[in-house]
Amino acid sequence: MPIHPSAVVESFLPRMWTAAAVTVIFALLARLVRGVSFSGSVAGAVVCFILYAGAGRGAFAVLIVVFVLTWLATRFGYWRKQKLGTAESREGRNASQVLANLAIASACAAFAAFTGKAAFLVAMAAALCEAAADTVSSELGQSQTGYVRLITTWETVPVGTDGGISGIGTAGGIVAAIVVSSASSLARLIPSREAPIAALAGIVGMIIDSYLGALLERRKLLNNNWVNFLSTLFAAGIAFLLARV
Repeated sequence: MPIHPSAVVESFLPRMWTAAAVTVIFALLARLVRGVSFSGSVAGAVVCFILYAGAGRGAFAVLIVVFVLTWLATRFGYWRKQKLGTAESREGRNASQVLANLAIASACAAFAAFTGKAAFLVAMAAALCEAAADTVSSELGQSQTGYVRLITTWETVPVGTDGGISGIGTAGGIVAAIVVSSASSLARLIPSREAPIAALAGIVGMIIDSYLGALLERRKLLNNNWVNFLSTLFAAGIAFLLARV
């Protein structure tokens, strides 16, 4: 049942000072380990603030899990990715990349706070699952040598091709989604019975990302940031609908 806006404000305001402090620390640490660029740290701070203020410390804990998973995957086989020309910048992800992956999750946190609907928290968890799954699958896939399979036609294509998938990348993405959904449950962000929904929606979003990459990004109709944004949106939407069934 929706709750009165004044009650939302009263519960929301006490978190804001804590959220601000946590945000600054998170942004500085993320920048320190070169997980993000300067612009990425600013965007990450905004996302972190909204997640913490809207959904509490559980959301922040899950965000940390996502960050660690994606940072480790990005560093895995970095020299090989450099040779292929697919390596992430040493400065880390920029603001556009951060927002493409996390804007939907932060929006869901805000909606959850202002509507009181728990389904938005499941949607938020799913968006975070997708962001982790997609990044981990891409980074692990690009760290291997040889060829991968194009998801639409199953033909072999060079590593780094938009829409290309690999066994190690797909497996890594699935594991990442399960880890993030489990963390969401352990942090009491969502009930344990909803964790499979978040994981499943995140995995479906990862697959959608590959299809969008093969069908639209390869043809320059969308760039990678838009593909990532839409994939997290699909994951959140699927989870929201399933959570309300």
